[in-house]
Amino acid sequence: MLSDTAPMTDPIAPPSTDDFTLATQVEPDGDGRYVATIPDGWQQGRGAFGGLVLGALARAMLRAEPDAGRVLRSLSGEIVGPVLPGPADIVVKALRRSNAVSTWEAWLSQGPELLARASAVMGLPRSSDRDGTELPPPSMGAPWESVDVIPIGPPMGPHFARMYEFRSTGPWPFSGADRPEASGWVRLRKPVALGVPEVIGLMDSWWPATFALELAPRPMATVAFTLQLLADPASLDPARPLYYRSYAAASRQGFVVEKRELWTPQGELVAMNQQTFVIIK
Repeated sequence: MLSDTAPMTDPIAPPSTDDFTLATQVEPDGDGRYVATIPDGWQQGRGAFGGLVLGALARAMLRAEPDAGRVLRSLSGEIVGPVLPGPADIVVKALRRSNAVSTWEAWLSQGPELLARASAVMGLPRSSDRDGTELPPPSMGAPWESVDVIPIGPPMGPHFARMYEFRSTGPWPFSGADRPEASGWVRLRKPVALGVPEVIGLMDSWWPATFALELAPRPMATVAFTLQLLADPASLDPARPLYYRSYAAASRQGFVVEKRELWTPQGELVAMNQQTFVIIK
């Protein structure tokens, strides 16, 4: 959801933590209830960037699931208001738990305001003769070490972007390209063991593909987010970046549907994501 492009005029303070895992921690606060402490320094505009908020909601649902063998397969969410630094309450509810699949929902609020919602499907592994990836892997080009890092952050970019390392192999934002696409390598600047929340953050960190068409910054915001996890995050090396690929599939009446993917350097599909952006003006 790297889509806030307005210049930032507030002082650039050091983040309270640059560790994504710590930034998305949740603590139990009663039956089905958790408390997250949203850190300063991870903002996109006024509120925390979507990957952090959805990562915290995913972490709460994973903690609530009693069967550790049930892997998160899909997550959907919406952020309806800015989640500010400070405590946030999360309520988690099991919508259904069958023999092998669980469906959970979680809500995040600060004070009386409901600010974000997510649902997750978790399931045990099944034996299948249909495993495979029909989606062709991207052409990654030169090794990631030889691709220059793009410096993104205040005053012209969101605060949270300082926490990630971006190496673009596609059109740059606001370059007037002829196709709405983006690609490149991404990783956290502070390596942490990768789990589901961390993959959500990596997927959400990149700018909208539509920015490639523009000649100047334009405000956009994500209004819907869906992610499918296809690889075990624990098998990934946190020191090595993942390859990111996205394109805007369609745009109608001020809303843009974008498809995103994360791949390992070896060509294994890690996760897929669809986001709906609204063009604010």
